Amino acid sequence: MAFRLSADAVRNALRDVADPEMRVNIIDLGLVYGVKIDKGIVGIEMTLTSPACPVGPLILEAVEGCVMKLPGVKKVSIDIVWEPPWSIDKVSEEARLELGI
Repeated sequence: MAFRLSADAVRNALRDVADPEMRVNIIDLGLVYGVKIDKGIVGIEMTLTSPACPVGPLILEAVEGCVMKLPGVKKVSIDIVWEPPWSIDKVSEEARLELGI
């Protein structure tokens, strides 16, 4: 089966991007709110655990690099949003177990 660029494919790829402080991928942390694709341009709406996140620039760089590796991606546009704010409630059950919460 040939690769098809889709929001699910992007989300799956983003499982390789981990928050360096929490050591959990950004999908399971609930940091990615939305993925849209239009003619090879991937738009990602996401947040960080806090506006003062010291590793924010590293995470954003990793997100862009990860998605750019996918076939058919021409550009990655990341929109950092603070509404709704991130909370521990957004963390997946699997990540909660991993983090001990």
